[in-house]
Amino acid sequence: MANTSSAKKATRKIARRTAVNKNRRSRVRTFVRKVEEALAAGDKAAAEAAFAVAQPELARAASRGVLHRNTASRKVSRLAQRVKALNA
Repeated sequence: MANTSSAKKATRKIARRTAVNKNRRSRVRTFVRKVEEALAAGDKAAAEAAFAVAQPELARAASRGVLHRNTASRKVSRLAQRVKALNA
């Protein structure tokens, strides 16, 4: 357990930051899930609309440090690939 006042403060800061990051990660997962559900349903228009909303959300998570840049990029790339395949 933290003994010094600075360690106690650090613990509080970490708890706040963790809560914020958890919320952001959850948001990203929600948007990605909406794209995947539209893909599973075979709904081209809904998949494209959901992807257009999910893409900046992934980029935002990467810029805020919630996701690694490459992870966000990979997710966007794979979703785009699947949306494109749905059109073909």
